[in-house]
Amino acid sequence: MYFFLSIFLSLQFMQPVNLSEKILITHEGEEIKTVNRSDFQLHPIANYLIDKQKLIELTEYVNSKVYKAPIDAYLNEQNQLISEEKGSKLNQEKFKMKFYQSFFSNGSVTINIPIQTLYPRVDSELLSSIKTKQISYYITYFNSRNKQRSQNIQLASEAINNHVVFPGEIFSFNSVVGNRTVEKGYLPAPIIVKGELSEGVGGGICQVSSTLFNAVDRAGVKIIERYSHSRQVPYVPPNRDATVSWYGPDFTFKNQHNQPLLIRSKVIGGRLVITIFSSDVIETTKKNIPSAPQKLPKEVVDM
Repeated sequence: MYFFLSIFLSLQFMQPVNLSEKILITHEGEEIKTVNRSDFQLHPIANYLIDKQKLIELTEYVNSKVYKAPIDAYLNEQNQLISEEKGSKLNQEKFKMKFYQSFFSNGSVTINIPIQTLYPRVDSELLSSIKTKQISYYITYFNSRNKQRSQNIQLASEAINNHVVFPGEIFSFNSVVGNRTVEKGYLPAPIIVKGELSEGVGGGICQVSSTLFNAVDRAGVKIIERYSHSRQVPYVPPNRDATVSWYGPDFTFKNQHNQPLLIRSKVIGGRLVITIFSSDVIETTKKNIPSAPQKLPKEVVDM
């Protein structure tokens, strides 16, 4: 595409380009980068074609300078609604067209880069409408004196908190929480591997996925993917767990309701509380789910 575009523009202007002249790239009056035309000359065809790879690299660099991720509206610890923020990114197609036009023009040129607005998934209006009706909840308990495992539970709980699952959308625990790494603050804690206790980064994460499973299952969603541990865990009743691993099992479900679902997750002392909200008009059929044991056996208290 760029080859034919450069041919078209070079034929349109049909005059040599002064490769010593510069192109200034700006955003909102501030300089992003200044480049020489000669740096983008496609050798050995002189000054009639642009080096496609160098233009791609320039486009990526400019986008990195102006990119701003949108921020969803959310509920803070005091249950107050915090408004969303729009994001922005470089409109790459328009920028490339402007660059071609500037390259084949005379004299030094300034490009005011074109910006594309990025809108958040969840805005204040939507969140206001789906935080009103509690349709389900589930509570599990853990040993808060185990600092490593408690921190892992806290981090995973924060990752799913305020997440909205739209009608027809499939929620993936691994996708939403992401890889559990030391860089993200996850710590080594006991995990179950092939039926045996072992030490691994992110131990305790499965209590979050299991608590979420019971909360959404009680709300009547469609469970797509769920696997049990190879041995019974103490924080949920038998066969009510959902094991997850970044390179292995995932927990997924589909919101088949006609309204979005809002996940609220919070750690309070040694309790993990996950509540599911939606709008007043949602119609659900709740399932009878057994409650979690409130006291963990001493011999497996740190699992």
